[in-house]
Amino acid sequence: MLAGAAISLVANVALAQPPAGDKPMVRPGAAVSDGRKPDVAASADPSAGLLFKPEAVKSEGVVTVGGQAIAYNAVAGTIIVHPRGWDDAARRETGATPGANLGAGANPEAEASMFYVAYFKKGAPAADRPITFIYNGGPGSSTMWLHLGAFGPRRIVTADNGEHTPAAPYALVNYASSLMDVSDMVFIDAPGAGFSRIAGRDKEKAFWGVDEDAAAFTSFITAFLSQYGRWNSPKYLFGESYGTPRSAVLINNLETGESVDFNGVILLSQILNFALSVDGAENNPGSDQAYITAMPTYAATAWFRNLVPNKPATLEAYLKEVQDFALGDYAVALQKGADLDPAAKRAVAARYAKYTGLPVDYVLRADLRVTGGMYEKELQVASGMTTGRLDTRFQGPDMDPLAKEAAYDPQSAALSSAYVSGFNDYARRTLGYGEGKVFKPSVNVFRFWNNNHVPPGRGFGAPRAMLNVMPDLASAMKYNPGLKVMLLGGYYDLATPYFEGYYEMKHLPIPDALQANISYHYYQSGHMVYAHEASLKALHDDVAAFIAKNARR
Repeated sequence: MLAGAAISLVANVALAQPPAGDKPMVRPGAAVSDGRKPDVAASADPSAGLLFKPEAVKSEGVVTVGGQAIAYNAVAGTIIVHPRGWDDAARRETGATPGANLGAGANPEAEASMFYVAYFKKGAPAADRPITFIYNGGPGSSTMWLHLGAFGPRRIVTADNGEHTPAAPYALVNYASSLMDVSDMVFIDAPGAGFSRIAGRDKEKAFWGVDEDAAAFTSFITAFLSQYGRWNSPKYLFGESYGTPRSAVLINNLETGESVDFNGVILLSQILNFALSVDGAENNPGSDQAYITAMPTYAATAWFRNLVPNKPATLEAYLKEVQDFALGDYAVALQKGADLDPAAKRAVAARYAKYTGLPVDYVLRADLRVTGGMYEKELQVASGMTTGRLDTRFQGPDMDPLAKEAAYDPQSAALSSAYVSGFNDYARRTLGYGEGKVFKPSVNVFRFWNNNHVPPGRGFGAPRAMLNVMPDLASAMKYNPGLKVMLLGGYYDLATPYFEGYYEMKHLPIPDALQANISYHYYQSGHMVYAHEASLKALHDDVAAFIAKNARR
């Protein structure tokens, strides 16, 4: 999630700090309402955009965290961003103004209206109060998951036993693990997803790509800091899944391109080098690292499902043994390829099978190389059940009993309706935003997605290459040696296996001394760590401690 050149700022905003930090400033001319319906009056701000008007709908609420009632102001709104290289002065010279009649057949330059929900603790001075920018991934996903599942003031209640959450009515409850006790929060929908929209000439090309996406987020964040007077606040990024590569590119944009130092970057369910993805690893023969970094998650799953002989008492100690095997005998066997002695191959397959719960003959037929989809389909093949991808604690009936790989993800099927229904209800009834608008949980960006990323220090990208943004995070950490990074993961995540992220961090091209800036926390949960009840408080406590520690002057 990143970009080489940042988009020009859109905001024509006041820079004064609000006196107490509890009354968010609003862009001049923005549509504002204190009620249930946005004001649709035309914007007078000449930089607001030709195709969209910025909006801001204000509300109030109280959340109880750790027994403490926290009153907050909320703003649900949009900020308009433009493609990289956009020049607000040049647009003014054309005489174009928001809402202008452009004439028949006119097709103005692309714009994105990026939706956000911001929460500000009442009475907290802006200069002292941390602010955290939060987003999901996809790419093309809205941020309803982190909003209603991880840190917002309200949480959607879902089943936590690996089963399908029953249909509506769903419960939205006070979220005792909200981050409101330590930080203001801004939940952001990527261009085109959620309530965000894109329009204009070549709109997909302008915003749907590695660098284009990160540039839009760069522009959004700098505009937000101006609009709400938060330039001097301690600042954090929090990205999940594709939000982690976005964060790597984004933090490098902000640090090196915009001269905006952040206090910390929090990465949940990380993947920075897509050559390490075990999904589709068979399409990259000769590169075996993905099988190595996924194998400990297979073992964790077998441990959870009681498929390990003489099951060890603790998962963490067991995984240390598995990791040593993965990086040792298993890695050596894979590297030998066709030169591997058949007897040695069978011995490695037997250990692999013992750890993962798969039959030895299946491991041998797979040539010791089992993809994520294969594991999800094969582990419970005798019972006709597919194991979850995002969270292997979940399971569901096989779509096709004869398929080689899983045809769907049982966890996505189990939780999605609750989140979609819950956020639609919360946005419209509580935040007062969304009348006449369609909420898009995700958009299919892959037909248009530009993976041609330009890494730091290089003037061109690598078309069709597998994305690797490890250099971007490394660049930001070297540029700002005080930047702290926190890696969070679930042991049962097969979308972005926990050991993959650990491996990436241990191979970042940074001085050894900067490794001390990276901290690690893992949970007995999956990709969405927060979907596990017992992990919720631990996740909050770890992130809150990280923010509080690194916000000190």
